[in-house]
Amino acid sequence: MALVEVKDLYKVFGANSKRAIAMIKKGATKQEIKKKTGCTVAINSATFEIHKRETFVVMGLSGSGKSTFIRCLNRLIKPTAGQILIDGEDIVKMDAEKLRELRRKKMSMVFQNFGLLPHRDIVSNVEFGLELSGVDKETRREKAMQTLKLVGLEGFEYSLTKELSGGMQQRVGLARALASDTEILLMDEAFSALDPLIRAQMQDELLELQAKMHKTIVFITHDLDEALKIGDRIAILGPDGKVRQIGTPEEILSNPADEYVKAFVQNVDKIKVITAGTVKHECAVLNCTKDGPTAALRLMEKQGKSSAFLVDSDRVLKGIVHIEDVVEMKKKGEKDLCTIASEHFYTTSPDTFISDLLVTAMGAKYPIVVIDENSTFLGIVDRSIIIAEMIDDVDKNAAPTVFSEVNEE
Repeated sequence: MALVEVKDLYKVFGANSKRAIAMIKKGATKQEIKKKTGCTVAINSATFEIHKRETFVVMGLSGSGKSTFIRCLNRLIKPTAGQILIDGEDIVKMDAEKLRELRRKKMSMVFQNFGLLPHRDIVSNVEFGLELSGVDKETRREKAMQTLKLVGLEGFEYSLTKELSGGMQQRVGLARALASDTEILLMDEAFSALDPLIRAQMQDELLELQAKMHKTIVFITHDLDEALKIGDRIAILGPDGKVRQIGTPEEILSNPADEYVKAFVQNVDKIKVITAGTVKHECAVLNCTKDGPTAALRLMEKQGKSSAFLVDSDRVLKGIVHIEDVVEMKKKGEKDLCTIASEHFYTTSPDTFISDLLVTAMGAKYPIVVIDENSTFLGIVDRSIIIAEMIDDVDKNAAPTVFSEVNEE
């Protein structure tokens, strides 16, 4: 369900913004508009939705308009044209009083430079937004203490900001935003000022917090690896301020919308993003409620395999049966395949990255079975599939070398 709807949104800086938008609609470039009107196009006809409880990442290079976009979402910057609907209400048309109410109760923001007050201790920094909203002292102190514990800063409540590392200061900024308990959390390059190790740690902590809080997060970054790691969906902005593609990490990596996006993602290691659920494939299985040894032998013969996976009528995985055991069972006149089913094989969830399966797959005797939380059989992943994904970036148009040509050399 969409919580935020952005419709035909433009932001143009400059006095001749109406003329600039008219030029955009006629196909003029950002550079042409700047030259003829003196205006700078930051956002160009953006239209998309942000769903409840998703982490929506907006990314692009410097100058693509991503920070302008997030400031339009809470009207720190007023859009030039278009609509931004939050729960169906257009914030572009809100008066000052309604905007204040929106910012206090509906959305909060975490900035890149932390935005902490140096003369206040940590707990009073976290309380600050609640204080502005008129929350009584006892309640806001209780909320601040709870939130500091949530972000791992218990014991530092009365420290000064200058006594904390960069990563800890960013946790304070995050705690302040969370203390307001708003539904929407806006994060403008929140981790980009941190060193790589602390940044990776903060990304992991954000994922853990989101699993508990289920906020709607809009996260701005210029780092593709960061976007792929934390984003449920990603919007890639081009240098012209246009949204080039919106999709899941897998969709963007596997099917880039244009050459710009393709160039953006060309150096990404896809096996660290693609999941088992994407590359799994179906295979025929045996049903323990109706199939016996004769059906099992026929299936194995048809597949050219010496084993087969066994499920029940609800496709719940029961095990794997081997041809030697099936033949012996048939000789004895027995029929219940469950009695010979083995559990000596590997399973995984559809959300597991194939990079995490590589070592297992290379040493596994059987394909890895993909199951859901109820052990329902969803398909299998062969080692050949993983290897194919690993070499997918090889130039497919390169002409193969003919064996005879090798001999001629």
